[in-house]
Amino acid sequence: MVRRNRKTMKNDCLQFPREDLFAAALTPPQPVMSGDAWRIVRERALRASAVDEAAGLGRWWYEHRHGRLYLSAVASSLLGIPASGCHEVADALLHVAPQDAWRLRSTLGAITDTHLGAACEFRVSVPDQGTRWLKVQPVAREGEAIVAGMLVDITSTKHAAMRERFSFALTQYLIGTDTFDAAIHKIIQLVCDELGWDWGAFWVQEPGHGQTAGTAGTAGTAGARNDARGGKVGDVWVQERHEHGSVLRCRHVWHADTGDYAELRAVTTTAAGDMRQGVLGEVWNGKAQWVDASTDTEQGGRLASARRCGLQSGYFFPVTYTGGDGGLHSAGILEFFSREPRQREAQLPGLAESISALIAQTAQRMAQQERMRVLAQTDEMTGLVNRAHFHYLLDRACEQCPPCAGFGVLYIDLDQFKPINDAFGHAAGNVVLKAFAERLRILAPQGAVVARLGGDEFAMMTDYGLEPQEVEALAQRVAASAREQFQYLGHELSVSASIGISMFPAHGANTAQLLHAADAAMYASKRNGRNRVSHYSDAQGAEQDVLAKQLIMLSELQHGFERGEFFLMYQPIMDAHGDVLDAVEALVRWRKSDGAVVPPDQFIPVAEQSRLIVHLGRWVVQQVCRDLPRMHAAGLSHVKVHINMAAPEFLDSSLPAELMATVRAAGVDPSSLQIELTENMVMSHIDTSLPIMRKLTQLGFEISLDDFGMGYSSLSLLKTLPIASLKIDRLFLAGIPRERDDCAIVRTMLDLGRNMGIGVIAEGVETDGQLGYLRQFGCTLVQGYLLGRPMPLPQLLERFGRTAHPAVLPDDL
Repeated sequence: MVRRNRKTMKNDCLQFPREDLFAAALTPPQPVMSGDAWRIVRERALRASAVDEAAGLGRWWYEHRHGRLYLSAVASSLLGIPASGCHEVADALLHVAPQDAWRLRSTLGAITDTHLGAACEFRVSVPDQGTRWLKVQPVAREGEAIVAGMLVDITSTKHAAMRERFSFALTQYLIGTDTFDAAIHKIIQLVCDELGWDWGAFWVQEPGHGQTAGTAGTAGTAGARNDARGGKVGDVWVQERHEHGSVLRCRHVWHADTGDYAELRAVTTTAAGDMRQGVLGEVWNGKAQWVDASTDTEQGGRLASARRCGLQSGYFFPVTYTGGDGGLHSAGILEFFSREPRQREAQLPGLAESISALIAQTAQRMAQQERMRVLAQTDEMTGLVNRAHFHYLLDRACEQCPPCAGFGVLYIDLDQFKPINDAFGHAAGNVVLKAFAERLRILAPQGAVVARLGGDEFAMMTDYGLEPQEVEALAQRVAASAREQFQYLGHELSVSASIGISMFPAHGANTAQLLHAADAAMYASKRNGRNRVSHYSDAQGAEQDVLAKQLIMLSELQHGFERGEFFLMYQPIMDAHGDVLDAVEALVRWRKSDGAVVPPDQFIPVAEQSRLIVHLGRWVVQQVCRDLPRMHAAGLSHVKVHINMAAPEFLDSSLPAELMATVRAAGVDPSSLQIELTENMVMSHIDTSLPIMRKLTQLGFEISLDDFGMGYSSLSLLKTLPIASLKIDRLFLAGIPRERDDCAIVRTMLDLGRNMGIGVIAEGVETDGQLGYLRQFGCTLVQGYLLGRPMPLPQLLERFGRTAHPAVLPDDL
């Protein structure tokens, strides 16, 4: 905002020197009209008009050739000169403000035989009447060389506009202010600049008398310092008690550069005002006051100091607001002094109520913001710092840590906390959390920050300079405090704490790294039996890195699935002689957008940790159903497709209905699909998996048991499973024909399948020796790199299309 010149805004009672505006241009008047014409104009000027007087409308006539001015009684009164009809221009402008005279000079000088001139606004200051704004307006030409016009008082309009501008400026200042002290300082300066005052101050009740520092708002001015109680106070706040009762102290002072105010400033910033008597006492109790520094000696000579500094008129008014209890509360007192005498024409009394209201609103807004800040930074249950603010403070500590110094971070997790919630309810858990938070608060050394990160997780950041062994000792004290029993409704509750320690800068240079390291160390305490303290190590970091990579891969998997980056490969399942294609296994592959193909043993375990494996499995089934018609058309109508299913995908009661809907939509026979399930998954969820398996076989699907021999299946359960085949895991084939134990196991599995009427597929056949051994002992179906690697559908059709025939098993199978 561009400030107007403060001096031009003063409504001062000044005596302006007489000046002849047209001295060089005026010559003795020469009549240019008949005597009757001049007499008529003079009589009209002297004739009283009840309408003009009621409306406050002044009339004037100006003979521009010789500067002859006729004024009505109302016009003369407005200009503060005697009503005598005809006037010289210089006499008429006796009380016009010198800085505004040029406007009136331009208006009168612009009147010619052909031009009426323009309107003009100016100020007049008449003794005992104050400063007023007038507007002169040429209206019409009356006869030869005479222009008639009006003169009106526009003071109220000017004041209203000034109040509006001031209120807008004040509102803008307060909206853009972060602290109450800064707001008050701006208000004082704005009043002085905009309304023409030279000195301003703000008085508040001294802390210790029903109020503490900062009650009106959070101090934050330049030069603020910490008092003995730790609260920030303004630079002119004096902390001492008055022996005669409640006192007021000056909190802010601002003055113009128009004089030397050092004496008054010194007195004001050390004086104590009585809240029960005197000018300040009366104002504090709700009554605004005018003071005259030229005669008043109130407050032990403070007003005398104001007089010696050149100040005269003063205006004091209370800043009050209605509190939440409905009562009227006082935030303080504003005082202003001017170097010129002023009272009745001053704008400040009319604006005092608005200023007070806006200050009160600002105080309430600051209080709300402070409450919001506390809520935003504090854990509601324990009163400790919350997670977000702890991260902020840890960021600052990392940025501001002195060179060659460091600090520690403790990550604290309560052990056996959930059983308390389960056994006694959350109320008991809350008691433990609050009590433990208080213990941490007591244990925290000076400069430390204690936070609740959420649930039963806490953190502590030490001050700069603690050595690792000192941080270790602190962590051990925390662990000991957690082992002390907690009381709840007569019950003694016991927990312990697993604590991880990281050090800045050894284990991280920022918040993320330090918390990552401390968290890893805390989980090491959990894995090693809990109720212990662990320091971060490289091994823990490696574990965390693996977990981080898995999380990153999971995110990439989800994006890859959405972008359609997955495709199928088919690996042949052949007869033992390698001549006939009996089936194929559908294997999902992932080619990333950069062209890199991710091995399935890397992304399948990650996908199984989320619901993505379910979506991926459904996609595989749909793609197989799209590919089967192409196989059939190429002459592979009797080839079955084996599809692997993970536990989250299979153990879903809606699976049979979903699979049936998919194959029907594709026009595929369910018997063309054989679902592969791992032995561990089936046996560990037998109550859930067995009904689903039976439902699938009823619908025409076949089931194969994968990785047979790697789990803990019992023969009594195996015989109840509705399976069409089982696969011998590649681990057992690796030792044949050399390892006697492996050979015995494989022969046993082959005999088991033959005797139970179940097909047996040997998986992982890679050498002629393995294939020869399997043939020797009656294995009819084999799968492995020796007979065929996984290949895309076009290559499969090119190799086996039109020539393949289903393998015929012996009658005794």
